[in-house]
Amino acid sequence: MQEAAQAACPPLVVSHRENNTQRVAALCERAEALGLGHGMGIAEARAMHPGIEVVEADPVADRRLLESLADWCDRYTPLVALDGDDGLFLDITGCAHLFGGEKALLDDILLRLADQGFDARGAIASTPGAAWALAHLASPALIASGEETQALAPLPLAALRLPPQIRAALQGVGLRSVGQLIGAPRAPLARRFGKELLMRLDQALGAIEEAVSPRLPVAPLSVERMLAEPIVTVEAVEALLLPLAASLKGDLERRGEGARLIQLTLFRVDGEVRRFRVGTSRPMRSPDQVVRLLHEKLTAGAEELDSGYGFELIRLSALETARFEAEQTDLAGEGEAEEASLAFLADRVAARLGAQALCRPRPVESHIPERAVAMVSFAAMPAVAAPAPQPAVDAIRPLRLLPHAEPIEVFATEVPEGPPLNFRWRRLVHRVAGAEGPERIAPEWWREPADAPTRDYFRVEDEDGRRYWIYREGLYQAGKPMPRWYMQGIFA
Repeated sequence: MQEAAQAACPPLVVSHRENNTQRVAALCERAEALGLGHGMGIAEARAMHPGIEVVEADPVADRRLLESLADWCDRYTPLVALDGDDGLFLDITGCAHLFGGEKALLDDILLRLADQGFDARGAIASTPGAAWALAHLASPALIASGEETQALAPLPLAALRLPPQIRAALQGVGLRSVGQLIGAPRAPLARRFGKELLMRLDQALGAIEEAVSPRLPVAPLSVERMLAEPIVTVEAVEALLLPLAASLKGDLERRGEGARLIQLTLFRVDGEVRRFRVGTSRPMRSPDQVVRLLHEKLTAGAEELDSGYGFELIRLSALETARFEAEQTDLAGEGEAEEASLAFLADRVAARLGAQALCRPRPVESHIPERAVAMVSFAAMPAVAAPAPQPAVDAIRPLRLLPHAEPIEVFATEVPEGPPLNFRWRRLVHRVAGAEGPERIAPEWWREPADAPTRDYFRVEDEDGRRYWIYREGLYQAGKPMPRWYMQGIFA
């Protein structure tokens, strides 16, 4: 039935624009069997076979799909890199034995991708260049270290990832295979065709090392569990977290470290990957605390979990670690328990509501009120806070500062430099019964322009007993703009 459905569909061609011309970017096997090929003009293809179906390429969607496949390949190795628009590099050094050897690993990847509907090709070699060549031109293949020359010699020049103009120039002088380049004198090749030719050849043969840059940072420590039967519920995931966290604790203890950023990765049967991260205010090892933090995260993202047909692999990683200092407690065993419990509470709130849900003030070296304190997340606050800049002895600050100073309308003042008699703020008129000030705060010359106005602050109390902190920006001077008044804060 599936073959009948495919036969009923017209041959499919994907087009893209190249030099103001629509050309074939990809095509199915049936379209290729009709004699169509990559790079052919769409007008020519339609003239040859009017019944073909043509769709426009979507590079953004293609990139998103390739990145999702890279996420899926994390189950084999954390070192996964993107290769152009349709390829992936996997550095499986030290990982192959976990899957029964290199051949078993390659077979498993290709079989799983085929089950998902992808026509994938792969190869394993000791160099990225050789693996790329074999995957594109001799897949599937597996060659041992030292066999690169023999395996690449019969392949065409396209196996070296050379630009089209260099390949055309080489073919113009009768060089059509990699073996011919290997046996040719190097100096004339470099003079005539450039250094890139020799660099690609040496990379493929292993004479020059070619690094694979992973798309995601590699976790210093990871533990995982491959499941015989997929699981679909949050409860089942949490049941496996405790033994994983216990294994991670042992690794952290051997390194004398604690986790500062923990990631739970869930691999779905259909290839989708879900990641959940939690940060910690202090280095953490306790499996119970790790499980409780991830419980908050999973509970908050239950709608995003979307287990589909189930998860078949669970991985717990410590993305960031720090030195874990043992703390001396008192005879009652309490010591720093209060501070630790506060930090853990902040971590739970952040895991449930986000890192910015719980912040605390951090003093900043500035006399400008709105700059003197910065609100930072609890986890980002250093363990030992910097000393706060001390104001003048007689300086009195309100309990509540507004996020941003709000303009007020002043009707009259006793003297030009004195406090207002009444003012309007947020549509209400306040009659001033008493005032103290001014307290002058000059602009910070290293941040503000030279002509920045000064501020004169007043503590005023209205007839209802409410006390405010207001300031006048600028002075009453001839030829200068009129000063403006602002509300900065409210006293208790």
